Amino acid sequence: MSDSLPSPAPPGGPPGVGRKLTDRAWWPWLRRAGTTVFFALVAWLLVTQARTIEWGRVLSSLQDYPLSASWGAVALAGASYALYSCFDLLGRHYTGHPLRALTVMQLTFVSYAFNLNLGSVVGGVAFRYRLYSRLGLALGTITRVMSISMLANWMGYLLLAGLVFSLQPPALPPGWKIDAFQLRLIGSALLALALAYLGACAFSSQRSFSLRGHDIELPSIRLAGLQIAMGAANWLLMSGIVFVLLQQHIDFFSVASVLLLAAIAGVITHIPGNLGVLEAVFVALLSHRMPQHELLAGLVAYRVVYFLVPLLVAAAVYLVMETRAKPSAKTDG
Repeated sequence: MSDSLPSPAPPGGPPGVGRKLTDRAWWPWLRRAGTTVFFALVAWLLVTQARTIEWGRVLSSLQDYPLSASWGAVALAGASYALYSCFDLLGRHYTGHPLRALTVMQLTFVSYAFNLNLGSVVGGVAFRYRLYSRLGLALGTITRVMSISMLANWMGYLLLAGLVFSLQPPALPPGWKIDAFQLRLIGSALLALALAYLGACAFSSQRSFSLRGHDIELPSIRLAGLQIAMGAANWLLMSGIVFVLLQQHIDFFSVASVLLLAAIAGVITHIPGNLGVLEAVFVALLSHRMPQHELLAGLVAYRVVYFLVPLLVAAAVYLVMETRAKPSAKTDG
């Protein structure tokens, strides 16, 4: 046996040791395959969603629809999407990542439109992770941005639904498993959750929590208050769209309460876009207050204005962002 020291390893280390996953020879092929599968899944979901829509009914419902209601709804829809597109700007402020505000808003708009039509797993999560990672953000940063954005939406919902259900719940049909009193209790619980979140952000001594291996810090009370205000405002804008499209035959408060109830029903059923759930809840609760065909026509118009048209725009914006985005070094660890 020789007493000489072993030769030093090459700078890169022995083959297969200490190398990054992205340095592997097969990594580009795996990335292309993953991209192909992702686009195939999105295309399949879009086709599936399109086949569930009764296009003849959509066209017939919209033929005689008043333009005044349509343009008012379009303006409110634009305001809602503009507001929601700012949700991830809260995450930008929270994490301090360097992406431009306009880029963040475009990405959030795309995510929201796909989220409404295809569900949160594809729209709210997959699109954000893909685009943010291609723009250079690390996974931990993306997770924190998404958590701030989603909390804004649902904490705003909790506050607004809690106030509505506890103060003046909608009249429920006799066959439903809950009554007005139980809905008031649910509303009080939702309101308590929203206030508890604000209280935690204001007074909690423990500011950091772990979520799937990522550290999440409680935002400041100012940021939390802005989250809830923006989330609640967006739900009010959505209610305003339906109110306008129903040609103001039903008061705004009733429309808002039913929309909030339909939203949670859609989450429970896990149906993309609440397809069928929204209409069923509105018909069950409001068909005694206006003709059912007019109610359904307004809801069909709502789907066109707030779901389908933004989806087409978002698809075009997404393709542009895909062609322009180039994988870059991560901005943080």
